[in-house]
Amino acid sequence: MNITRYLHTAILVSDLAPAEQFYGGVLGLSKINRRLNYPGAWYELGEIQVHLIEDKDFVPQLQNPAKWGRNPHLALAVENLEAAKAHLTAQGCELQLSASGRAALFTQDPDGNVIELTELS
Repeated sequence: MNITRYLHTAILVSDLAPAEQFYGGVLGLSKINRRLNYPGAWYELGEIQVHLIEDKDFVPQLQNPAKWGRNPHLALAVENLEAAKAHLTAQGCELQLSASGRAALFTQDPDGNVIELTELS
């Protein structure tokens, strides 16, 4: 077997509308067309996609609620972490700075899925 490319990450959400507002509106990811017969939304970031899949029964559980980065999460790079922090704060998002000392922070989508934003140097 020779894996050649990373394609997407699928994220379960309980309600598609607030999830789309978060991923498209707050994070600014670009929504793309999808041709599937179940509720969801696809977003594209470069060659990678984020697939939101609606499951009305989904209940997220943080394994480590004290340190969000020690839970399953989606990591995205930002140009300016301070600008991202200000933007998320203005949008009413809860934030947690990385405990590692890296230029990174964590937030959560409306369902509690963890998103890491990291400034790469």
